[in-house]
Amino acid sequence: MTTIPLPSETGALSPYHLQGKPVDFQRPVALFNRSVFAAAHVVANPFSNADPSGGPAIDWEKTLAYRSHLLDLGFGIAEAMDTSQRGMGLDWPNSLKLIRKSLENAGDRAGQIASGCGTDQLAPQDAHNLEDVIKAYLEQLHAIQKLGGRIILMASRALVRVAQTPDDYIKVYSRVLSEANQPVILHWLGDMFDPALKGYWGKETFKDSQEVALRVISENLSKVDGIKISLLDDKKEIHMRRRLPVPVLMYTGDDFNYPALIEGDANGYSHALLGIFDAIAPAASQALVALGKGDTETYHRLMAPTVPLSRLIFRAPTQFYKTGIVFLAWLNGHQDHFIMLNGAQAMRPLPYFVECFKLADQAGLLRDPDLAIKRMSRLLAIYNA
Repeated sequence: MTTIPLPSETGALSPYHLQGKPVDFQRPVALFNRSVFAAAHVVANPFSNADPSGGPAIDWEKTLAYRSHLLDLGFGIAEAMDTSQRGMGLDWPNSLKLIRKSLENAGDRAGQIASGCGTDQLAPQDAHNLEDVIKAYLEQLHAIQKLGGRIILMASRALVRVAQTPDDYIKVYSRVLSEANQPVILHWLGDMFDPALKGYWGKETFKDSQEVALRVISENLSKVDGIKISLLDDKKEIHMRRRLPVPVLMYTGDDFNYPALIEGDANGYSHALLGIFDAIAPAASQALVALGKGDTETYHRLMAPTVPLSRLIFRAPTQFYKTGIVFLAWLNGHQDHFIMLNGAQAMRPLPYFVECFKLADQAGLLRDPDLAIKRMSRLLAIYNA
């Protein structure tokens, strides 16, 4: 049995015996019966001379290899989203470069990629009116569409700053959607993921905000494929899901309650666009194949152990979940270092990493236990543990 000494919060070491059986990498033999996207992280270049607070330094080879890994497991890619540190180290010029490279790398699978379109080239303090926001959105929309990319219309910090009423949101979204060349996925990102988005849609309560979002959808029905909501509240998602007009899809962004939401109930189910799929892809892929066959027992057997891990990774302050995602990619050998854009590897404490290691093991998500132990030991040595 493979063992590693791990510290408690007091620093006392005790042996931890790895207990999980690694989930095999299996290319799915059938299409999933849900539309699922994995929001993918980017791999930093640790040898760049750029300061972490400066422009992003990306290891393009490793970044694209990880996208191929996710595509091989049957997932679509949600590109240049918050999982890739969009707005937290990844700027718009490099986001567009990432989108272009990702589409090129995917080849005949490029249709499985949808890309984040936002306003992050416009600093919120520089937004003076709605036209500034519309112009920023359209700059990105046109650039992505020129590459042949699908659109995920991201929430805008600048719009929060300048919008005075819910009608302002409707005006901006309707104007931008009018220039989409195919139906888009709207993204309602809660303020637990980005505090700057508090009060999005011009309302403070979910009940009122939902009405504004539903109006945007109903008034632009032919331009909307679906909506992703990331509010970490399954009841809110189910309530809104039941009110969506046909054929608009609900894409769960709930990294706490995703297994039940994807499985659904007698009244419907959610599709998915999740950051946690980046970290749990081998297990989630097999689970989704089982779900497509109606084998809910296998689906839950594979998904259930991933939930404690996801809840830890996405714990408050939630915006730092990317640190856990990249940590697991490093443990599993998808990159050779644990360095992130903007120095974000330092945004979680040591006990968090210790617990991530244990929960990943218990979910069968350490694909090479010996390598994972070696790398975990290197991290512990930095802390003199």
